[in-house]
Amino acid sequence: MAPSITFLGAASTVTGSKYLVRHEGHCALVDCGLFQGYKQLRLRNWQPLGVAPAQIDAVLLTHAHLDHSGYLPLLARDGFHGAVHATAATRELCGILLPDSGHLQEEDAAYLNRHNLSKHSPALPLYTRLDAQRCLRQFHSHALHRSFEPVPGWRATFSSAGHILGAASILLEVGGHRILFSGDLGRDDDLVMAPPEAPPQADTVLVESTYGDRQHPPENMVDELGAVLAPVAKRGGVAVVPVFAVGRAQSVLHAINLLKTRGTLPRQLPVFLDSPMAVNTTALFAQHPQAHRLSTQEVHALSHSATMVQTTEDSKALAKRHGPMVILSASGMATGGRVLHHLALYSGDHRNLIVLTGHQAPGTRGARIAAGEKSIRIHGQDVAIRAQVAQIDSASAHADSDQTLAWLRRLDHAPRQVFVVHGEMAAADRLRERIAHELHWRALVPEQGAVHSL
Repeated sequence: MAPSITFLGAASTVTGSKYLVRHEGHCALVDCGLFQGYKQLRLRNWQPLGVAPAQIDAVLLTHAHLDHSGYLPLLARDGFHGAVHATAATRELCGILLPDSGHLQEEDAAYLNRHNLSKHSPALPLYTRLDAQRCLRQFHSHALHRSFEPVPGWRATFSSAGHILGAASILLEVGGHRILFSGDLGRDDDLVMAPPEAPPQADTVLVESTYGDRQHPPENMVDELGAVLAPVAKRGGVAVVPVFAVGRAQSVLHAINLLKTRGTLPRQLPVFLDSPMAVNTTALFAQHPQAHRLSTQEVHALSHSATMVQTTEDSKALAKRHGPMVILSASGMATGGRVLHHLALYSGDHRNLIVLTGHQAPGTRGARIAAGEKSIRIHGQDVAIRAQVAQIDSASAHADSDQTLAWLRRLDHAPRQVFVVHGEMAAADRLRERIAHELHWRALVPEQGAVHSL
C-alpha cells in the first residue's frame, strides 16, 4: 500500500502548515503550525485536527516560525506524546517563540475578559505558556544531512533551506517513496542568511508558494530602507517597524547598521529593539555562524547597535521619549505583541512612519495598513492611520517565483508530482501554472483536508 498525505493546513492559504503522512498503520506530521490572518482561518485553530493527536507517532519541523510550529503546544496538551524532530537552531528558537505565543494567548484572553469583549464567558487561551514549556521536552535535534528514523522503518534527512536560523527542507523516505518538503525557502541574495541548498532527488515534492505569483523588486533592502528612514530622521519623527522576531528583526538591524556606516542615517539616531524574543534570537546568531553571511564583527554589531528592550516597564518608557527614533517590535504582521502599543501611540501623527517589511498575510493588521486603510482596530479601539506608510518589498526572506523555480530545476530529474502549498490561492495557482508550463511537471494545489495517495 502506498503512503498518503493529508493536507491539514497551508492548502490554498499561507499559514497553518500541517502535512500528515500515513503508511501501514503509522503516521507522522510534517510541520505543526497555527493558522493566522482572517478570522475564518484563525477559527480553524480551535477545530478538531482531523486526526487524534495520540495517534501521531512523530512530528518533524521545517523551522520555528509560528505558522509552522505554533500548534505544537495544543497538540501535546491534547495527547501527542511522540518526539518532535528539528534542527538544533529550530529547537532553540521554539524555546523562545512557543512560550511567548502561549503568554500572548493568555494575555489576549485576560484582556477580553477584563473588558467584556468576548462572546465566551470566560474567554480562554488556545493554550498557555505552561503548555508550550511542556511540549519543549519532546524535542529531539538533528544535524543537517544526518539521517534518522522518526518512525521505525522511515528515514528523514534535513538540508538547509536558508530563510531563518535552523530552517530546513525535509526528505522523508517512506515505503520506498521519497517525499521532499521544501519548508520556507530563503533567497539566494538574502542580506543575512545563507542561500538554500540544492534539493535532494524525490518522487513527490511539496513546495511553498508565498511569492509564487511575483518577483522581488531589483532594489535592495538597504537602499529601500534608507530612502524612507532618512527623511523621518531629518524631520524628527518616529519610525515604527513591525518585525518578525526571528529573521526580519536581525536583517533590519543589519541594514540600519550599514546605513549608519554609509552616512545615510545619523550615527546617533536612536534605535530600539523592543521584543524579548528578537533580543534572544539575535544572541543565537553567534552560535550558528554557518547558517548566515555575517562576520563576527557584524554579529557583534547586531547586539550593540540598538538598545535591547526586555522589560514591559522599559517598553512603556519609550512613550516618554521624543523623536527621531526607530522602534523595531514584534509581531511582523501586527497581529499582537508590543508593536500594537507603539502603533496605537504613533500612527496618528503625520510626521511618523510605519515600515512594513515582507509578506503581510490577508486579514492581518499589517495587510490592512499596507492596503491604505485609514483606521485599524487595536485593543478594542479604532486608531487613525495618519503616519506615512512604507512597504519594503525587498525585505522578504522568502524565495520569489523565479528563485523557487530555479531551486526546483536543481532536481536531477522530474518528480512524479508536485504539490504547491503555503501560498494564497492566486500565488499558489500561478506557481502551479509555471511548474506545469515551464518545467512540464505534474503540479496541483491541494485543498484543505484533501488526502492524496502517493
